[in-house]
Amino acid sequence: MSATVEANVRPDYDDELQKIADYVLSYKIESSEAWDTARNCLMDTLGCGLLALRFPECTKHLGPLVEGTIVPHGARVPGTSFRLDPVKAAWDIGAIIRWLDYNDTWLAAEWGHPSDNLGGILAVADHLSQKRLAEGGNPLTVRDVLEAMIMAHEIQGVLALDNSFNRVGLDHVVLVKVATTAVTARMMGASREQLLSALSHAFVDGQSLRTYRHAPNAGSRKSWAAGDATSRGVRLADIAMRGEMGVPGALTAPQWGFYDVLFSHTNKDLALKPESERKFSFQRDFGSYVMEHILFKISFPAEFHSQTACEAAVTLHPRIKGRLDEIQKIVLTTHDSAIRIISKSGKLANPADRDHCLQYMTAVPLAFGNLVAEHYEDDFHAAHPIIDQLREKMEVVEDEGYSRDYHDPQKRSIANAIQVFFKDGTSTDKVAVEYPIGHRRRRPEGITVLEDKFRRNLATRFPQGRTHEIFELCKDQSRLEKTPVNKFVDLFVI
Repeated sequence: MSATVEANVRPDYDDELQKIADYVLSYKIESSEAWDTARNCLMDTLGCGLLALRFPECTKHLGPLVEGTIVPHGARVPGTSFRLDPVKAAWDIGAIIRWLDYNDTWLAAEWGHPSDNLGGILAVADHLSQKRLAEGGNPLTVRDVLEAMIMAHEIQGVLALDNSFNRVGLDHVVLVKVATTAVTARMMGASREQLLSALSHAFVDGQSLRTYRHAPNAGSRKSWAAGDATSRGVRLADIAMRGEMGVPGALTAPQWGFYDVLFSHTNKDLALKPESERKFSFQRDFGSYVMEHILFKISFPAEFHSQTACEAAVTLHPRIKGRLDEIQKIVLTTHDSAIRIISKSGKLANPADRDHCLQYMTAVPLAFGNLVAEHYEDDFHAAHPIIDQLREKMEVVEDEGYSRDYHDPQKRSIANAIQVFFKDGTSTDKVAVEYPIGHRRRRPEGITVLEDKFRRNLATRFPQGRTHEIFELCKDQSRLEKTPVNKFVDLFVI
């Protein structure tokens, strides 16, 4: 009996890859809201990176792999004197951006931080600008950076709307890799075939597991994982630009493709569907929706699902600060995603463990009236046993209405509420916050606070004159967009 031999017919590129490629190569961004939000996002993202440079656990990772390496037209890492090849520069920029969990956020079926892509975008833009100038050409402008940011946000965010990578154990940085690959390949001048090749390799790559984001293995890898992903996107774009063939069926190849190996067969919801439907769902076409609706972390360097809990805790602090020893219990009402991702009890092993603990991030502002990056450090935690005492008194409960509104595309709320009960039978009011200050619904209120945050972060690295110069440039949309990238990065070099 002879075995059946399938024809070796090379397929066209998967439709999903073509959809991304065509968007990046042909879409024209006309939304003034998207351009303006991208400018604010650029400010905030760079500021978060500068603030992270205060922490040795972050800075120990930065710089060339071989000390003393000199890179012609090397990309600069803001806030440092490093001049690196674009791949390592993307890693470094991505790592400092993400280190403190303070940059923007996108919440949907999958979560993530689309500004992580700036690591690759800025590194490539700076390198290309210097190289073009050296060859007698014109550098890229900051408008090119903002355009790439809008597109990277859109790719990562739209793929996240209906597709849950975390439910199959994959980390959201897979989407950083895909988005960075697409936009940096375009910046490098990729043809459609080259761009498709690069995208296919982004999905064929092995993908990061979420292990390092969850107890009991939560650790500092989550602070540099996005830097690793955005740098890999730059590398894959470069490989494709050198003429490397693509993998057309990277997603859909039976048994060997991304869907069968990493996505469908371990996802119970997808496993029940017919084979023809085991693929990504697209809730909307690519445009500029994600940048327009992005969430800014303005007030607290904390995982975004806890932002409104922190705000409620700050509100309650004056009412309870003199009665901490009298507290009997604290009821923290939240939504299902917060419970699944960041609700945890027991000992917290390190700063990365603490900034992914809803109870810790609520206890600190309840006790001290604020939450800053230093509050996660070992010395602070050891000096203040009241934090763990308050954690032990917390009851975390789900409000199904909060959970519904979290997933509602018309609302996208991230609600939390806190009520404190005392041993004498009295209690505080239940303080609820539905939308954090970084939400689109609170944008006018939030931008003023975001600008203050940017100024503070600049001042941690630069003298007053330079801080003022950078801030005034970044506030001026027209002037900023026209600024050559190399000149812009010059302002951030130590």
